[in-house]
Amino acid sequence: MLNGTARPAPNPAPTLTPSASMGQRGTRFPGTLRPPFSGGLRERESAAPPREKDDTTMPTQKTFKRRVRARMTKTGESYTAARHQLLRKASQLEVAEPDTPEPETARPGAGAAEPGTAEPGATEPGVAKLTTAEPEASGASAAGQFDLPTSDAAIRRASGRGYEEWFALLDAWGATDRRHPEIARWLVSEHGVGGWWSHSITVAYERARGMRAVHQMPGGFSIGVTRTIAAAPAPVLAAFTDDAARRRWLPGVEIRPRRTTAAGTARFDWPDPPSRLVVTVLPKDAGRTTVAIGHEKLPDADAAAREKAAWRDRLASLRTLLERDQ
Repeated sequence: MLNGTARPAPNPAPTLTPSASMGQRGTRFPGTLRPPFSGGLRERESAAPPREKDDTTMPTQKTFKRRVRARMTKTGESYTAARHQLLRKASQLEVAEPDTPEPETARPGAGAAEPGTAEPGATEPGVAKLTTAEPEASGASAAGQFDLPTSDAAIRRASGRGYEEWFALLDAWGATDRRHPEIARWLVSEHGVGGWWSHSITVAYERARGMRAVHQMPGGFSIGVTRTIAAAPAPVLAAFTDDAARRRWLPGVEIRPRRTTAAGTARFDWPDPPSRLVVTVLPKDAGRTTVAIGHEKLPDADAAAREKAAWRDRLASLRTLLERDQ
């Protein structure tokens, strides 16, 4: 009060409301109201019904991928080719003869399956042999003989011609001066051979003309050996990944683990000769597991043959040890 006159009280400060363009989520001032949703993105999201989790799709996919990788290890096929064949078998559209398990007593040169040698599309590696003198022969390898990726009857059913007929066509075309992909594409485009069978014909032709050795792959030489063991998958895989367990059946060999995220699979660097090892385990039936060995990037055919024989013996030792522990 000044000179007996009262001063009016100042106006109260206005309440500030944040602008919608400020983008401050959750900021509110006293006396303000949050506007209701106007059908924007958050309202639509909140109105959407919750999605039910599929508890079966993922395990099923993982199991199928493990089957694909096991077939890749056994046959040397690419992922796409192995997956294609498993899907064909599942839908009963496979025209090839069914795969036959590798004999337990097989040894190189005895007409046994050679699972690590086929290009994508080759089935039943090494189940038949041909010479340039006769269409089909059997028995041990001899001079002038070579392993076929499939039987001659299977390739004839699938493509309309036997191996010798395809070889004559490829010779006339000049296939000895061409690479594997070019030959396979020519069989597909000019003769309508399915992609799977075009690789089988190409592999057989390359072996017949000395362009490819048994076990030879684009990245070196590879072999595959499989065994069925009367044990659960976990101890079978642990026999490779656990150092103490591995030394019980593979003494004196130091292998270095490599990173992998695939279930039921282990990868290693092999010391002598420097190469790669891929181990895949798959449950087979009640109390049994299939272990597939893929030994890759071997330097030559002799090393591949030695390692194939050695892995048969190693897996026999592993099977004896694990089944005794049961």
